[in-house]
Amino acid sequence: MEILVIEDERKLAAAIAEGLQQDRNNVLVAHTGELGLKMLHEGRFDLLLLDLMLPGMNGLSVLRELRRDGYGLPVLILSAKDLVEERVLGLDSGADDYLVKPFAFTELLARIRSLFRRGHPAATVPMQIADLSIDLNGRSVSRAGKLLDLTSREFDLLEYFLINQGSVVSREMLARDVWKETMRYTSLDNVIDVQVGRLRRKIDAAFSTKLLHTVRGVGFVLREESHE
Repeated sequence: MEILVIEDERKLAAAIAEGLQQDRNNVLVAHTGELGLKMLHEGRFDLLLLDLMLPGMNGLSVLRELRRDGYGLPVLILSAKDLVEERVLGLDSGADDYLVKPFAFTELLARIRSLFRRGHPAATVPMQIADLSIDLNGRSVSRAGKLLDLTSREFDLLEYFLINQGSVVSREMLARDVWKETMRYTSLDNVIDVQVGRLRRKIDAAFSTKLLHTVRGVGFVLREESHE
């Protein structure tokens, strides 16, 4: 993969880059938000690792401008800010995942693998519910013939809901199977609710038939209903 790391802590940035290169990735590093954004506009990257507390242009500003310009590459925030509100803000600004510093490098690799599922998959029949279709090979989603712009995390969420369509999916299931969090020291419920809300707006807001529903006190279910 082609990975860009935007991190002002030079020793940490160098360690991350070295580890990712040993895992057979090509890695570039920027130590400021301004330089990182310039590199993103000038190059082609498969993944962005983004610190929030950067000198000058901070990480959230980089992320928001990136999404505003239409870039859909997966973004993994790396930050020492560990409050739930900070994580929700990062995800709501367009990030696909959020990893709190300090972290184990093995966890970083696991998060990257969960965000980036590419290669050469076997041919797969598109999954569908009502007029919504998801192409697992091309990682694309359309509804009523209109292509929907989903982030990597939103795509993984929708795929999971489609696999379990008609059945209630709990937040615990999503934390375990989509976020790959087996040891939940901090609740992910707010983070999950934010991401599900963003996905619901993208797949349902413009259509009369709603597909993604909240089951109060339990979780969520993907099923075709004409009325809420």
